[in-house]
Amino acid sequence: MFTGIVESAAEVIKIETQGTNRTFTFRSPIAKELKIDQSVSHNGVCLTVTAVEGDTYQVTAIEETLLKTNLGSLTEDSKVNLERCMPANGRFDGHIVQGHVDQTATCIAVEERDGSWLFDFEYDPSTGNITVEKGSICINGVSLTVFNSEQNSFRVAIIPYTYSFTNFHLLKKGDTVNLEFDILGKYIKRILGSYTA
Repeated sequence: MFTGIVESAAEVIKIETQGTNRTFTFRSPIAKELKIDQSVSHNGVCLTVTAVEGDTYQVTAIEETLLKTNLGSLTEDSKVNLERCMPANGRFDGHIVQGHVDQTATCIAVEERDGSWLFDFEYDPSTGNITVEKGSICINGVSLTVFNSEQNSFRVAIIPYTYSFTNFHLLKKGDTVNLEFDILGKYIKRILGSYTA
């Protein structure tokens, strides 16, 4: 389990294809602290570390992950947001994030607001996923608060620290991001949907 508080960034330095899978080699300052079999969130996607060497490490994404997230569009030099699993003895600074991306969204607008930034995103509502005003959303592994919540779109505000420390400073109109909707909301929606009048 994760919290959506990004710990570091990683740069793709190599991509290898094996059948329908892709193995990514990343360079990151926290690589030396990683261990094989450890779960790490990459742009909000939970992947297992398969090798570590110096300041680099490897993970493999299966076809399902590549099709349903933005990891399939990564190229060498791409940057992703990283978070290791939440320790059981620490503060819970974000919200409950499983690292299981529900779907992608498209950035439809970016607006600078004198030191902060507003990002608008649009997603396919046919999946049944929803946001709520002042609710939580995880975008590329970053825990954020929703406003201007609509049936298929929402807005988030990004402070300077988050903008520079995560890959939000690279996001532009038309880019694809990974979304994980609030797990509590998903359970409530499922429970209510199972009852008929």
